[in-house]
Amino acid sequence: MKALIAAAMAFPALALAGCATTGGSPVQVTRFNIGEPLETGTLAVQPMPGGSPASLEFKTYAAAVQTEALKYGYGVPAAGEPGQFLAIVGFARTTEEDGPAQRSGVSLGLGGGGFTGGRRSGGGVGLGGGISFPIGKPKQRYVILTELSVQIKRRSDSTVVWEGRARTATPETAAAAQADVTAHKLADALFRGFPGKSGSTITVR
Repeated sequence: MKALIAAAMAFPALALAGCATTGGSPVQVTRFNIGEPLETGTLAVQPMPGGSPASLEFKTYAAAVQTEALKYGYGVPAAGEPGQFLAIVGFARTTEEDGPAQRSGVSLGLGGGGFTGGRRSGGGVGLGGGISFPIGKPKQRYVILTELSVQIKRRSDSTVVWEGRARTATPETAAAAQADVTAHKLADALFRGFPGKSGSTITVR
């Protein structure tokens, strides 16, 4: 089980540069499980350590995860009950420059984005305001890189039975970059075909 968790922490960097310009910003998903038929039961959701349970943004991702888990045999605990399983949810949103500055009106694809030097939020922290320039001046475009991670533990013995991560890149100005839209898109991709083949990385479009 320790090897499973270590492998998940070593999840490779998202390689969307070559394919993000094709329809609908694909989602890259990697999942791990304990290699046996997974039990299901009631499932409670909580943030990863350091997250903010009162955050509206966290609640958006938590609700998306719970919605998908319910499709695969998990249930909602009764009021006051802790749940037989615990889903630990984390997310991160990073705004990155999308290549060199371009003048207003010039369209630019997603090919130039990287993972350094961006504005990052996670655990329920928003991104703040945007950036604008006078008309006719060079205008920098941005993409939002979003990652959702989920770890499902058996509450009785704290065994991690399943975990996965999903990542995508979306132009900052696109409607799909909104947190609620991205949360449901990532959760849907992450749980699709649950539990999925352990250790494999797939691209969901």
